[in-house]
Amino acid sequence: MRIPSSVFAVGRWALVVGVVAGSVALFSATRKTEFTVHDKAFYADQNTVNFVRPGLVFAIKSANITADGTMSVDYTIADPKGQPLDLAGVLTPGAVSVSFIAAYIPQGQEEFWAYNNEPVTSPITKATATQATTDKGGTSVPAVSGGIGEYVYTFKTKAVAQNGSAFDKTATHRIGIYGSRNLVEFDMGTYYDDAVISWVPAGGTSAPRDVVRTGACNNCHGTGSDSGLAAHGGSRKSVELCDMCHTKQTVDPDTGNNMSMQVFIHKLHMGDDLPSVKAGGKYQIIGHNQSVSDYSTVAFPANGAAASCQSCHDPKQGASQQNAYMTKPNRDACGSCHDDVNFATGANHANLPQVSDNQCSSCHMPTGESEFDTSVTGAHTVANKSAQLAGVNIDIVKVDNGVAGKAPLVTFTAKDNKGNAIPMSSLTGGSNSLRFVLTGPTTDYGATNFGSDVTTPGYVSETANTASKCDAGGTCTYQFTHAIPASAKGTFAVGSESRRTGTLNAGTVNQTTVNYGATNDVFYFSVDGSTVTPRRKVVEIAKCDSCHGYLSLHGANRNDNTDYCVFCHNPYNTDISQRPNAKDPADKAAPAQGINFAYMIHRIHTGEELPALGASYTVVGNGGSHNDFTEVRYPLMSKTGSVGYTQACYTCHVNGSEAVLPIGKNQVTNPQSPLSPAGATTSACTACHPANSTFAHAMSATDTKFGESCDVCHGGTAEFNTTKVHAGQ
Repeated sequence: MRIPSSVFAVGRWALVVGVVAGSVALFSATRKTEFTVHDKAFYADQNTVNFVRPGLVFAIKSANITADGTMSVDYTIADPKGQPLDLAGVLTPGAVSVSFIAAYIPQGQEEFWAYNNEPVTSPITKATATQATTDKGGTSVPAVSGGIGEYVYTFKTKAVAQNGSAFDKTATHRIGIYGSRNLVEFDMGTYYDDAVISWVPAGGTSAPRDVVRTGACNNCHGTGSDSGLAAHGGSRKSVELCDMCHTKQTVDPDTGNNMSMQVFIHKLHMGDDLPSVKAGGKYQIIGHNQSVSDYSTVAFPANGAAASCQSCHDPKQGASQQNAYMTKPNRDACGSCHDDVNFATGANHANLPQVSDNQCSSCHMPTGESEFDTSVTGAHTVANKSAQLAGVNIDIVKVDNGVAGKAPLVTFTAKDNKGNAIPMSSLTGGSNSLRFVLTGPTTDYGATNFGSDVTTPGYVSETANTASKCDAGGTCTYQFTHAIPASAKGTFAVGSESRRTGTLNAGTVNQTTVNYGATNDVFYFSVDGSTVTPRRKVVEIAKCDSCHGYLSLHGANRNDNTDYCVFCHNPYNTDISQRPNAKDPADKAAPAQGINFAYMIHRIHTGEELPALGASYTVVGNGGSHNDFTEVRYPLMSKTGSVGYTQACYTCHVNGSEAVLPIGKNQVTNPQSPLSPAGATTSACTACHPANSTFAHAMSATDTKFGESCDVCHGGTAEFNTTKVHAGQ
């Protein structure tokens, strides 16, 4: 804090004190609800918070265009509680930087056309292209003389129609503002925000482009106070703003790639599935200061990949044009994903040239008469979600003989999606299967031995399709051949997995088969008469499905239930059983890889950040497959717009479990780790923080007799508790 040395400064500081004094009561009464435990400001000194009032909120009150095309916008700057902020950062802490853009939708068109454009020349190719940009040279003045918090910005750029004539008063216009508030000197980082206003200068109701909402993006990019859609350093936070610059006008001069929203976003999310990339090409954008953004390695996380259109065109978000992707197909949108199609020659388009978008909907109507036809929904049918599949649902009703020393008898139902009984014969042969898995105790899996013939650590898996007995209604029983150990105590669990092979488009030239599976069911029971206690709930499948849609792995055998995943992905398990079958000689020669759930999921989501940390994560899967997860690009965005924001632990964790360290749980076996076995907390934390110094730190806090002491500093409300150290700005 600077000490004022002039009469003016004294007066200015007095004004600041007055503003702060008016804020003290506001903050003191709402301290714990103003910020979440995931914000650094939550832990900041109360007096500093009262003074700084961290955060930034833009709002637009009105916009105007005069007859000569002069554009202006009346906007406000405030903190999250609505208290005004000074643009210059003189009367309130932190200077605010604001940029302005303006655009309109020409008559007969559906995308914005930006008023602010500039030529950009590549220093490499020397090619020049037009790009939408911000207004330069305009002026902001206080809306009220001497006041702060409300300003009027007048653009230097005049509104001129696309064809060079006077602007169209009857067209939908939009002005957007975006910017940042620098609070670095107070150790509170930088805050970002944006806002838009849409209107028709001549009066009437505006009809702006509203195809995808920001909320749909944030299903993957983050919904927390420290995460979410952000681009270009963090200040562009909404689709509504992105639409204004990512128009057909904007082209990358280095690559020639068009940056319109419908082209750029489709190609970006197709990533490694683009036909051009599969053929050996790359999809890159050369950005500010010649920075290279390579989207060729992006793997869309939803089940069904990029065919899952509704992952982005989410009907739950309420976009007024949410069905535009079905009702108005066009060459730009379709050709961005299917970039091996040449509409001019007809190549890869049924040999039919397409000279305009006028007739696209004639063949590609919203919905056709059958799946996999040329309709938009038909062409994007995800095979394992096809309505042609009968379905398989295995639900465990009860477990008898579920006591120590006895082999459990499982009663379950096997039915299709219409409620019809599924005969066991249809779950036998080929890829069809039905298995039950037994494990326990729920205090922590992995240590229980189910017999000398069982090679899987901590669990036993038995094929149940031919040994189950069923009645006509689909109620069945299966008798385990392995018993619960006589010394067992506490709660054990039985889980089911089943897979069927279905035929799609039977009897046609497009007949094909697909494997699909049941959602895994888990049933808990006590083996010693004690209270049934399910395994601790650390993550929730609904959070996984926010990105993955319907989590399905291992050839459709493991589906949409993390409570089942941890049966096998326990502290004692590794990929040792598959290493001898490894197709990659280096994998065959390497030690086994640990696959405990906490370690594995942390490592997978750290993904492409691992090499820079001197680490990697490769698992040898079924049939010796090589699965290198250092190519994973975690989609969560930080406030600055960087992907791979793994410190927002609450994105996956539930029940505050990210703050509950697994002290005292089973040690984790991981031959590829510098430390094996390792304490459960050490293993989980070093999955993301793999430096040798971190291992040394963990070892210094671990005793051979008493175990880990990580909770002393990092647990609960300790000074360096995990929630606090992972908090974002």
